[in-house]
Amino acid sequence: MSIKSTDNQYVAHTYKRFDISIVKGEGALCWDDSGKEYIDMTSGIGVNSFGYSDPVWADAVAEQAKLLQHTSNLYYTAPCAELAEILCTRTGMSKVFFGNSGAEANECAVKVARKYAAEHKGEEYYNIITFNKSFHGRTLTTLAATGQDGFHHLFTPLTEGFLYSDAEDIEGLEKLVRDNKVAGVLLETVQGEGGVNLMSTEFLQAVEKLCRDNDILFMIDEVQTGNGRTGSLYSYRQLGLHPDVVSTAKGLAGGLPMGACLMNEKCADVLSYGDHGSTFGGNPVCAAAAISVLNRMDDAFLAEVKKKGDYIREKLTEAGYAVSGLGLMVGITTEKPVSEVLSKCIENGVLCLSAKEKLRLLPPLNIAWDQLEKAVAVIIEALN
Repeated sequence: MSIKSTDNQYVAHTYKRFDISIVKGEGALCWDDSGKEYIDMTSGIGVNSFGYSDPVWADAVAEQAKLLQHTSNLYYTAPCAELAEILCTRTGMSKVFFGNSGAEANECAVKVARKYAAEHKGEEYYNIITFNKSFHGRTLTTLAATGQDGFHHLFTPLTEGFLYSDAEDIEGLEKLVRDNKVAGVLLETVQGEGGVNLMSTEFLQAVEKLCRDNDILFMIDEVQTGNGRTGSLYSYRQLGLHPDVVSTAKGLAGGLPMGACLMNEKCADVLSYGDHGSTFGGNPVCAAAAISVLNRMDDAFLAEVKKKGDYIREKLTEAGYAVSGLGLMVGITTEKPVSEVLSKCIENGVLCLSAKEKLRLLPPLNIAWDQLEKAVAVIIEALN
């Protein structure tokens, strides 16, 4: 049986896959089972930070796997401790909880906000405000946090205690805070799945001030925007924001499953023994992979990410297309149906994504310039 037929027979049909079976990859390039080469402008939906089969990453993973692949969180391990130190040192946060995904990181953020509010204001302060067009995960709680009705259909009742506001509407957000007992506000600085929508710095700073004034935890979902994707280690750092809680995942371990929930000094000790846990959280192999990724994201590397993002925007704007996003997280408004553009790109050897009605690009952060230039030319041709 072929890869496709075996998959169709035995894997749950939850994904509308493209008719491509990827069998190997190197950097930003990958090949299907017929030998056709593609420039991958998706990086596994923002996961493969250094592309496919990066040798430094692969060596870090292999060396750790030979030494210690897993032990329970009843014991200390060096990779987990080292990764936590790197994250806290580079962000100014105080503590981190490790899980396996963005959804788990966001679940942890919700628990931190609710316990903090219960202890400081009362157990009735449990509501979490998120934003319309947001996406925070696919568990029942993170679906409830997601401000899109389409994701809620057929899965109700969802976890209670979530309220939704519109981005850029600070008055509407203020009213929700006045009228409800709120524990936290959770947002994406760039709404990825919702259309690669960048919230304005003025609005984001107003949200932070509102949270400060009302002793509400200000929480930022950096699952897709984090780990260098937007040209800074985390997007909030270039936007002048100071969150209480940051969730992240995707590109953190460069291709292995890892999520993290970072907490500042204000809420660093909210979670205590038995409040939360994860069997695989902080896994030594995943932690070693993440250390390999983060240690290479210095200022020069992040400046290059910004430069590549600017190049994409410049070329697409010159071609007459509206572009949104930040760094190498790019949304393009298309005139044709986005499905047609995706198909044309695939035909010409470039893999892209969609986000609602937009074309979405999330290339490896270290994509070579010649590959980036070639991919952008193919994308412009497909758009025209």
